[in-house]
Amino acid sequence: MQTNSIENKYINAKPFLKWAGGKTQLLDAFNKMLPKTIHQSGVIDSYIEPFLGGGALFFFLKRHFIIKKSFLYDNNKELIVGYITIKNSPKELIEKLSSFESSYHKKNEEKRKEFFYDIRELYNNQMDTFDYDHYNPDWIERTVYLIFLNKTCFNGLFRTNKKGKFNVPFGTYKNPTICDKKNILEVNMALEDTEILCSDFSKSETCIEKGSFVYFDPPYRPLNKTSIFTSYSKDGFFDEDQERLSKFFSKLDKTGAYLMLSNSDPKNENIDDEFFDNLYKDFNIERIPAKRFINSKVSKRGNVNEIIVRNY
Repeated sequence: MQTNSIENKYINAKPFLKWAGGKTQLLDAFNKMLPKTIHQSGVIDSYIEPFLGGGALFFFLKRHFIIKKSFLYDNNKELIVGYITIKNSPKELIEKLSSFESSYHKKNEEKRKEFFYDIRELYNNQMDTFDYDHYNPDWIERTVYLIFLNKTCFNGLFRTNKKGKFNVPFGTYKNPTICDKKNILEVNMALEDTEILCSDFSKSETCIEKGSFVYFDPPYRPLNKTSIFTSYSKDGFFDEDQERLSKFFSKLDKTGAYLMLSNSDPKNENIDDEFFDNLYKDFNIERIPAKRFINSKVSKRGNVNEIIVRNY
C-alpha cells in the first residue's frame, strides 16, 4: 500500500457521520481489490463516487494515495449540506458544535431527551423553507443539527419518513462525542480539492473518463421485506433503480474507467435469488463477508455476504 506523500498533507480523515451501510469494515478487502495501477503508482488521476454516503472509501483513499481530482455525488440534500459546510466553514461549525456538546452533556437524561426532540422538530420544520441551493450561514446551523441528531439518536441512523422528515428516536448514550474537532479539520483537508454535488448518480457521467476510478455504493437492496425500515431519502431506491444503475455501469465500462460496485447479497436470504448475478453477469462478481450492525432487532444483526462487482 502506498503511504501518504507530503502532497496529501498526511490526511487522516474518517466519516463524520455514522451511516447505515457504511464501508469502514470492508476497507481492507476493498484495498486488495483496487486496480493494480493505483497500487503501483500510488496515484489516482480521478476518483468519482456517485453515492457518497458516509464516504469511508473516499477518506481511506485520501489517507493512502494521491488523488489528483475527485467528484463526490449524492442525492441526499442533507448529507451534501453537511459535506459542503465542512469544506467551507469548518471553524464556525466546530465552534457551534462544541457549544452544543457542552450544553448537552450538562443535562440529565430527561432534559437531554427533551432537547433532542426539540432539535429534531426544529430540523424537520426547517426543511420546507431551507435554501439548499445557495451556501449561506444557515448551512452551518443545519449541519450542527444533522451531526447532533446523528450522534445522539437511536443506533446512529439517518432515516426519514415518506415526507422526508427525520424520524429516528432518541438514543440513551452517556457521553456522545458531538464535536470531533480533529476529524472535522481532517475532513476539511480531504475535501479541499473536491467537487461535491447533490445529484442523481447518472449525472456523474460528465466527469468520468478513461482511467478514472469509480466506486458505486447505492442504497442496498433490502435483504427481506422487513429490512426496508431504513430509508435515506424520501424517494427511495427500488429494483428498477438498481436495474437503471446496472445499465449505467455497462455504459461506463466502454469509457475505459475502472468501476467497482457493492451491494447486499440477496442470497443471504434466498439462495436462489440471482438478481445481481443477472444484472452484472458480464462483470467480475465476488462475495465477501461483512457484519450487519444496524437493525431494529439485535437478533437480526450478524454475518452476511456482500457483493462486489468490478469491470477489471
